[in-house]
Amino acid sequence: MFKGTYRYRTDAKGRVPVPAPFRRALGDERRLVVTVLDQCLAAYPLAEWARLETQLSALPSFSKAVKAVTRLLASRAADCALDVQGRILLPALLRQAAGLGREVVVVGVLNRFELWGPAAWESFVKESEGLLDDVALDLQWPPPPGAPVPASAAPEKPRRPQRKPRR
Repeated sequence: MFKGTYRYRTDAKGRVPVPAPFRRALGDERRLVVTVLDQCLAAYPLAEWARLETQLSALPSFSKAVKAVTRLLASRAADCALDVQGRILLPALLRQAAGLGREVVVVGVLNRFELWGPAAWESFVKESEGLLDDVALDLQWPPPPGAPVPASAAPEKPRRPQRKPRR
């Protein structure tokens, strides 16, 4: 659903453009739930947020860790709407909690997108690149030659121009 990395500037009111491919993925959805996650803000479409709530509700409610995660995610969440220009207004408290300044990196993460400060994003990437080599994840990147490629990742075949019929 959401993929890619984009760099933007917040305006004076704290609005950040949502990348056009993300807006297309959202379709008619104009509302998101935004919460603090790690060192960034995570923006969830309403259906994905509802799915997350269901998953959290299914966990043992008396578990100290579950209570902590649920409290942190829910207490710092805010309903945010996209304006007619495709921007999202991020509440000042959330921007502050994630350390966002004027520059923002918007990153697609499959079912959500995240908003990072540039320095925090670069640090995360540097620290995390080694995970691609971690055998515990049972991933190989890049895929070995001859490995099946999902249809969504396959390059499009060039199309031949259609010829006009002769009269």
